[in-house]
Amino acid sequence: MEERPETELISIPATPRASTPEILTPSGNRSPRGLASTGPASKEAKSWTPTSFISPRFLSPIGTPMKRVLVNMKSYLEEMGHLTKLNPQDAWLPITESRNGNAHYAAFHNLNAGVGFQALVLPVAFSFLGWSWGIIALTIAYFWQLYTLWILVQLHEAVPGKRYNRYVELAQAAFGERLGVWLALFPTVYLSAGTATALILIGGETMKLFFQIVCGPLCSSNPLTTVEWYLVFTSLCIVLSQLPNLNSIAGLSLVGAVTAITYSTMVWVLSISQPRPPSISYEPISLPSASASLFSVLNALGIIAFAFRGHNLVLEIQATMPSTFKHPAYVPMWKGAKVAYVFIAMCLFPIAIGGFWAYGNLMPSGGILNALFAFHSHDIPRGLLAMTFLLVVFNCLSSFQIYSMPAFDSFEAGYTSRTNRPCSIWVRSGFRVFYGFVSFFIGVALPFLSSLAGLLGGLTLPVTFAYPCFMWVLIKKPAKYSFNWYFHWILGWLGVAFSLAFSIGGIWSMVTSGLKLKFFKPN
Repeated sequence: MEERPETELISIPATPRASTPEILTPSGNRSPRGLASTGPASKEAKSWTPTSFISPRFLSPIGTPMKRVLVNMKSYLEEMGHLTKLNPQDAWLPITESRNGNAHYAAFHNLNAGVGFQALVLPVAFSFLGWSWGIIALTIAYFWQLYTLWILVQLHEAVPGKRYNRYVELAQAAFGERLGVWLALFPTVYLSAGTATALILIGGETMKLFFQIVCGPLCSSNPLTTVEWYLVFTSLCIVLSQLPNLNSIAGLSLVGAVTAITYSTMVWVLSISQPRPPSISYEPISLPSASASLFSVLNALGIIAFAFRGHNLVLEIQATMPSTFKHPAYVPMWKGAKVAYVFIAMCLFPIAIGGFWAYGNLMPSGGILNALFAFHSHDIPRGLLAMTFLLVVFNCLSSFQIYSMPAFDSFEAGYTSRTNRPCSIWVRSGFRVFYGFVSFFIGVALPFLSSLAGLLGGLTLPVTFAYPCFMWVLIKKPAKYSFNWYFHWILGWLGVAFSLAFSIGGIWSMVTSGLKLKFFKPN
């Protein structure tokens, strides 16, 4: 009888990497459902992990075949991380329907959300603040919001086994179920709807200017009115809004990011390359009373605060990324956000400083684009000016999509929670058409762009500058009375105080603009 060798290597196939259970979503994308793997991995954590018992010391006395099995199991468990409880409804909603995002998508979305029409009115704020205070306020706001952005990225998976996919969910975890909704729901919805309204205003007006430049003296005797241009722009937004989820608009966000960088550079370069108006002055605009000057300064600070938008979308963008124990979602998210905010700084600071240098306190309330058209429409080649306006239109169309996505998500969440089924294509389209035309009617009723920017900046400032600081303290729980504890509480309450002050300034500016116009009669 033939003897078997004492040792025989048995070939055992490696355990295949387990895939997360998926379902086919209404838009045709595959999305995780049920148990998925997410969660932050702390290198210094001493708590038990799924693979802590599979150590080299434990494996040493075990034979080779069993060792291979255990090593494969260890790799699988490390890939899976700890089990995360997902709401099955998330697989039906636009924000969490697709989870194949990456650092590139994060950069596109953050840049598209962070640069837009709000940059064009920054020189208006400088005309009330002057050089010194304008630059100081803009610099402080930039680094403040960059820090709170980092806080939100870290808090997305702050609790093991839980992903906070929306800003309101994180607020509920920090402040409580009811208080979180009261504090976060109104400003985030207001920010989405208010931004969509402002985008319709600037997009429609820019389309009108583009048509006037391209058509020139050949225009018909009955051109479209301003309101009709608003309607044209709204219709284009509604058509593009039929894309199903946040990841599906990554291409639009790329277009929005490229056009934002391009037209931002073109606007300030064209402005400083032309002769300055002879009556230009860099002294802050003087108003008849001290109270009027104070409110104007507060409104200007609100405009600067509104320039740094997009924090209400940070968690939503991060929710589109896969996350495992070894590869948490905050790594690609923060990588993409850093790249995006370098470009954002390269866009906002030159527009504010270059625009104020070119026009001083002669800056129209509509911003640097209106100033460029008013002072240099005959000096700059018509094709170059038309290209600048067309890029602004493309950027507004792209920004409308990403800022409207949380509103679409809220509509569909209400529908699916009541019916326990995903939205059909017709229901989803109906929600988006309804939202687009509501934003249009609000835009017709409130056609005061710069005043609206100040009010938006004041009312939504806590979302960017205050709430993240409070949520860091309440969730991370730093040592009481430590520097970390004091720093975040002071920073948060400063944000709340500024929010109240800027809102008052924005309301005052809207009231005075309304009194000047009495009744809005678009041309």
